[in-house]
Amino acid sequence: MAGGSDAVESTTLSCAKCGKPAHLQCPKCVELKLPREGAAFCSQDCFKVSWSSHKSVHSKSISSFAPVNPGEQNAASQNDGWLYCLRKGKARSHELPHFDWSGQLRPYPISKRRSIPDHIDQPDWALDGIPKIEPNSDLQHHVEIKAPDQIEKMRETCRIGREVLDAAARVIRPGITTDEIDAVVHEVTIAAGGYPSPLNYNFFPKSCCTSVNEVICHGIPDARKLEDGDIVNVDVTVYYKGVHGDLNETFFVGNVDESSQRLVQCTYECLEKAIAAVKPGVRFREIGEIINRHASMSGFSVVNVFFSVYPFFWKDIPNLFPYFLPICESGEIVLWSWYWRSLPLCTKYSSLCKK
Repeated sequence: MAGGSDAVESTTLSCAKCGKPAHLQCPKCVELKLPREGAAFCSQDCFKVSWSSHKSVHSKSISSFAPVNPGEQNAASQNDGWLYCLRKGKARSHELPHFDWSGQLRPYPISKRRSIPDHIDQPDWALDGIPKIEPNSDLQHHVEIKAPDQIEKMRETCRIGREVLDAAARVIRPGITTDEIDAVVHEVTIAAGGYPSPLNYNFFPKSCCTSVNEVICHGIPDARKLEDGDIVNVDVTVYYKGVHGDLNETFFVGNVDESSQRLVQCTYECLEKAIAAVKPGVRFREIGEIINRHASMSGFSVVNVFFSVYPFFWKDIPNLFPYFLPICESGEIVLWSWYWRSLPLCTKYSSLCKK
């Protein structure tokens, strides 16, 4: 970022570094609407020399953002609960975590955990964040053939999940925060009698995942406003009558560029081709091969380091081809290790779409 700055109007502002008349302004300060007096510089050289100390004013400003009204990010007291998420959801901080950022995206502060009414049936991790039945379940060692009553419960739960996701889709627009999307997901899930499965699962702090642009999966809803041209994946899971319904979709925010449209379209096509191949006798790996082949032919690749089923379950699936899910991407991957997010290292967006 330190390589650019915006012209300052003809004023008596002095350079923040040397005191000479200033002709340039830090673009990040302009974006954050910080006072111009501390953001003015006489030259690129002074700007670059000052960067290591000057950039701290940006993180301090961002850490004070909190949406007080829908669609707004205003300065608010840190006592309101808006803090950065650390240690994979276990800790909070007033300070932006240090990381060798690979792109423009940054984590923003998150709001307090949303409450669940007592009458809602809750999974075993709801109170302490630790799944207990799942790691020891027989389902970790074999593939269960579902009975008709189980399938009907799954259908019912997934219908609720679809309604929740549709409600989230209706509010997506430039200027809304992902935390506000999470609030919609939470309230609609509760209204339907369900529990938002991600909430407190291994300490995940929110009721859905919102993965913006280059974030592959498990993005935490926070105070960042969506911008025109973003793509955002909303991943919801509903717990209802003892089963989970999991679905997600990637949405355009305003007007997106052609490359983003191609990426999401390719991901959708991968999913459609995979569904068309599903029938008794088809090997799991054949589905993965279909996805991988179409993504490659379209100029993309698939993310092969994450898998969207139980972490203990996937290793026991017979004939599993590793590239199983339609998550297309372009670029390498790096993990924000203290966080729940997974971020590609470079270039263009990683697809988040598993529609």
